[in-house]
Amino acid sequence: MHFRIRGLPAEDFAPLFALSDEELKHRGAVRRIADGPRPCRISLTDAKPGDELILVNYEHHAVASPYRMRFAIYVRAGEQTFDAIDAVPEQLRPRTLALRAFDADAMMIAWEVIEGVALEQAIARQFADPRAVYLHVHFAAPGCYAARVERA
Repeated sequence: MHFRIRGLPAEDFAPLFALSDEELKHRGAVRRIADGPRPCRISLTDAKPGDELILVNYEHHAVASPYRMRFAIYVRAGEQTFDAIDAVPEQLRPRTLALRAFDADAMMIAWEVIEGVALEQAIARQFADPRAVYLHVHFAAPGCYAARVERA
């Protein structure tokens, strides 16, 4: 089973980096300087200490179901959107992840907590259910959205 993992569209976040701290505050966002690895949801790479980030509330599952979701995410300036078939970004490998499958009605039909090194096998298990239209990867500890997985 082939799969595609995508980060968030870079163009959706690029304008945030030109805003003042006060303008960011009015949008419910803050500028941060990374003091350790922080996961950029655009490139699906970790920020290095000293990198400028925006921490923003993002609706990653804008659906008409009880599973509509939003949460805080980090994005980094100048990044390109990760978009690859049958490839897992290294950012996901060392982390504990929650993988969730959704059907055509945006209802959660499967879930499991896994280590990132086992992501391909978990994707295959969840896509073995023909009702699974797409999957979401979340970082298990903070529970925040990491990436979308689709059939390829």
